[in-house]
Formats: sequence, structure tokens, C-alpha cells
Amino acid sequence: MTNRRDVLALFGAGAVAALTGCRTASPTTPAGVPDLVLVRTGGGLAVLRPSGMDHLGAGLATPDGATVYAATPVGVHTELTAIETRTGRRTAGPRLAGAWEPRVASANGRLVALAAPGSGEVTHVPSGRARTPLVIADGVREMARLELAGNIVPDAFTSGGEGLFVLDWLPASAPDRYRVRRVDVATGQASALLTKVKTPVPPGAEEEMSGEGRMAVYAPNRQVLYTLYTHQPDHRHTRDLVAGRPGNVHAFVHTLHLAEQWAFCVDLPAPFGEGPGAGHALAITPEGGEFHVVDVTSGHHATVETQGLSVRETGAGPRGTGTAYAAATFRQVLVAVGSRVHVLPRDAAPVWRDWDAGGVVRGLAASPDGKRVYAALPDTLTWFDAETGQRLGSVAVPGLSALNRVL
Repeated sequence: MTNRRDVLALFGAGAVAALTGCRTASPTTPAGVPDLVLVRTGGGLAVLRPSGMDHLGAGLATPDGATVYAATPVGVHTELTAIETRTGRRTAGPRLAGAWEPRVASANGRLVALAAPGSGEVTHVPSGRARTPLVIADGVREMARLELAGNIVPDAFTSGGEGLFVLDWLPASAPDRYRVRRVDVATGQASALLTKVKTPVPPGAEEEMSGEGRMAVYAPNRQVLYTLYTHQPDHRHTRDLVAGRPGNVHAFVHTLHLAEQWAFCVDLPAPFGEGPGAGHALAITPEGGEFHVVDVTSGHHATVETQGLSVRETGAGPRGTGTAYAAATFRQVLVAVGSRVHVLPRDAAPVWRDWDAGGVVRGLAASPDGKRVYAALPDTLTWFDAETGQRLGSVAVPGLSALNRVL
């Protein structure tokens, strides 16, 4: 996720004026990255292009990475700017009264929800508050200004942009859990989600999740958001609450359909969710037919079909200590933990192999054609041949802290 949501986001300080040369000599090392790579540094977001590096500053990338929304304080106002990732072109947007930071962008990149600085992100438990102000804007004007009751954190837009999915933290004054709800952008009215069969969730049957171990990814068509939850002992899904059954899972993938506006949870078998949340990672395949979940602490791997939303198979996975990262291509599943990158073929015998990344990995992503794998290392971005693990090149990126995506 961004990132842990790090949908997911999902998802800034020191600056570098230009792209430097390769850090490690190699006969095939190019002078710059062969793809467009969006990363996060101490100074915010930056995009690496074959021609050099462009520092975008504090901002939020859209789900497809094509646009970055940057918010700049100007006196008592905030100026919103849309930056095209591929070209670096900057388009001035609206000037918003008050101090605001971009939190969530719509799947089509046209809308952005902004919240007050320090009001919490989807990966952190917010401080207590009774009300939450939000601003909805596009690249030209302010669309809505909402004053919502409760401790609210924006999570994702509906596909049409008329609604905003939010985390409603409970209790608002001292939050320790939350439920996912839908807010109507025009009225500010909050409501429960629909079930998978598109019926309203009955009163008292809304799921409540703790804030631990949360990361999310969008489907390739950006119509569905998959969020991995770990450390959810004895969690009860809506279907359990309706049926009066106790909960007995520690990890699941919350599936939120942004167009049809229903939610469904895919349970993961033990020992998923029992170890550290950082040791879990989630990756969806480019064609969107399946996603993969790994727990490197226990050494387990699960494959989930997106059509039926069921676990197709589980098996042995890579083991390691630390934060896990995952990516998938048309032919492979890749998992990084520590300084090792582990690879599982999707079209051959299910045997894991691995290679040394040359440093502790802080992010992992594949090129759109699946031929190259990028790893964020301390102060360095390195890329490898996806089939062989051969190191193809690297560039210095001081303050590199995360790899957003490869375009």
C-alpha cells in the first residue's frame, strides 16, 4: 500500500538537484532509469525519468500514478497544483481557504479529498476529535466543504466521485477501532456499506477493525480496493454478526468495490495475521485475476482468486525478519524481506528462488512489461532483470524511503 494503504497508500526532505550516475559499475548499466519511477524521499515525492530526477515535494499521487496533487501553504490559504508525472507539467488549481493536505485521490485522478494537517492518515490511529472538516476539489475549483461529525479519515472515492469511503474511528474521543462507511459528497450524509449481494448492512452489523497491520492495493482497473488486515483477533465479519457467529480469524482481505459500493472479506487461514503486521505483504497480478498474500514471519503464501473471492491455495513462502514487500508480474510473484528478493514463477513449478538486492529493501515494484524489478535501498534505487536477478543498474537517491510505483 497505497501503500500501507499505502493503497495502499499507501503512501517527505533533503533534495537532489539532478539524477546522478550509477552507483555500482556494470557493463550494461545505463545512465538513467529505463522507466518512469515514482518514489518518496525525505523531501516528499520525486519522479525518476531516463533524463533525470524531478522533485515534486509534499503531495499525493493518484491511484494510477499519472498525477501528483501538491498543496502549498500561501498565508492562510492552500494552493493546489496538479503535476503530470510523465512530463512534469504543473497546472495551478484552486486556492482553498485554510490549511489543507491532500489525503485521497479518485481512481480517475480528477478529484482529491483534503484534510487538516495532522488529522490522521489511513495508516495511523488519529488523535481524538469530535468533528472532521474535509474539502473536495478538482484541478480547477473547490467542489465541496464538509463538516463531518466524528473522527473521520478519508479512504477512497466511489468510481463516480459522488461518494467518499471513510474510516469512522470509534470512539471519536479516544479511537482504537474503526468501521468503513460511505459519505455522500453533496450532503455529507454517512451510511453503511452494501453487502456483496448489494443489500444494506443491517443496523448493528457493521464490521469494526483495529488499526493494526493495514495495507491496500487497487485492482488494475482501479474499480476495486483490496485491503489486508492483520492482528484482528476474533474479528467478526458482517456475515458473522448477522448470523450470531463468533469470529475466529486473525487476518483477512477487505474487498471494496468502488463502482458497485459493496464490501466483502476474504478470510486467510492461520498463521496469517498472528505475526507482526510488517511481515505481511499483498500484491495483485497485472491482469487482476488473483492476488497474493505472504507472511514472511511464518513463511506462508496464499493465492486468492478475485472472481470468486476465495483462497485458491496456500503453501510455503519465503521466511525472514523485518518488513515485507511484494510485487507481481504476468509470470512471477516477487517478495522482498531484508536484503533478499524471493521469486515464485506463476507458469512453472512452484519453487521459490532468491537473489541478493545489495541492501535492505524499502520498496519493491515491477516495470509495466514485467521485465525489470526495482528495489528501493538506502539512498539508492536499483533495478534487476526479473527473470535472472541480474543487477542492471542503480542511481543514487538520497533520503529514499519508499517506492511508490513504476509507470
